[in-house]
Amino acid sequence: MLYQLHELTRNLLAPWVHQARANVKMFSDPDSLWASLPGAERLAASNELFHRLGKAYEKPAWNLDDVEVDGHSLPIIEREVLAKPFCRLLRFKRFSDRPELLASMKQQPTVLVVAPLSGHHATLLRDTVRTLLRNHKVYVTDWVDARMVPLSEGDFGLDDYIDYIRDFIRHIGADELHVMSVCQPTVPVLAAVSLMAADGEKTPRSLVMMGGPIDARRSPTAVNNLATQNPLSWFENNVIHTVPFPYPGHGRQVYPGFLQHAGFLSMNPSRHVMSHWDFYTNLVKGDLQDAESHRRFYDEYNAVLDMPAKYYLDTIQTVFQEFLLPRGEWKVRGQTVTPAAIGETALLSIEGELDDIAGLGQTEAAQQLCTGIDEAHRRHLVVEGAGHYGIFSGRRWRDVVYPQVREFIARYAAEPVRKAKPATVTPLRRRK
Repeated sequence: MLYQLHELTRNLLAPWVHQARANVKMFSDPDSLWASLPGAERLAASNELFHRLGKAYEKPAWNLDDVEVDGHSLPIIEREVLAKPFCRLLRFKRFSDRPELLASMKQQPTVLVVAPLSGHHATLLRDTVRTLLRNHKVYVTDWVDARMVPLSEGDFGLDDYIDYIRDFIRHIGADELHVMSVCQPTVPVLAAVSLMAADGEKTPRSLVMMGGPIDARRSPTAVNNLATQNPLSWFENNVIHTVPFPYPGHGRQVYPGFLQHAGFLSMNPSRHVMSHWDFYTNLVKGDLQDAESHRRFYDEYNAVLDMPAKYYLDTIQTVFQEFLLPRGEWKVRGQTVTPAAIGETALLSIEGELDDIAGLGQTEAAQQLCTGIDEAHRRHLVVEGAGHYGIFSGRRWRDVVYPQVREFIARYAAEPVRKAKPATVTPLRRRK
């Protein structure tokens, strides 16, 4: 009923929200008589704030139109290269009419960016992708909002996620591929590559794992504590709801985006309140540059998707409650996930010093699990002063993290890893 109540409330507010948008124009347009009234700036600012608080936020566009490569601005075309019910594999293809530049780009490494399926859309990695496009051919997993997937397409769990990743790697071709996983997908990506290695399949040349809960027992955060303090039944009874009509996925069990959004806001409510107050005062003062920065950030932050219930509950149980991967007890479709089976893939793990979502040590745990990779081909990076988002977006990502990622990928694009002697994995002990 909660989902239905949310939709009813949103629909009842819609006329007022749309009127507020019209009022903004009426009280701010220089050609409008109403804009000359005393206090018109405050009325326009109040109406825009109300409009933004009440409106529905659609999935943002990627808006990756061009990129600079070797001093040349090149156009980019977004292409869907493989479509599955719950995910689209996208390729951002660069174009040039310079033969020498085209030849150079064809030699650049291929990177698959596995975006998180954890509330926000894959476009949250826009800055990550834009930066990578300077020196790489880039593919991205673009996850589909579960409320848009008809019930006839079946369920989607963590095992299905792993199957998708394996299919994407095979489709692109592992021989020349480098895989970057950001946050949540570090766990299923490591599982996918481990299973491929155990099955004798070719694996990617390198794995770049950023800020993910490989071993969520280490440096537990508020996110980890929520999962361990409540039984799985609590999540089933409190956060799982049914998609209502008229969405294509009506009848599907999901963890709704609006509940996830409420959870994001509750992690730091005072910061969001102050941000909206600053937005209002900036509009009143006419500081349009700062106001536009606020719009851009919250257009992305407020755009959320529904997660399939089975996938969400599988993740809670496997990753955050039972810690099956670091304990060496995770089975995917009956096969044990053994990261030590990986031997021909280089590993770079990256953590933010101030990460409050995946605590220090959680991603580094991959280094202790992947003992089949020679130590010379494993590297760990802690980014000083960086929070969770800072390791893959913003100035620190572009100026500090990316140069090291680029060099790491380039090294193994030039010379692949040779398999070390067979190794076994010892289940990790919990770090207090």
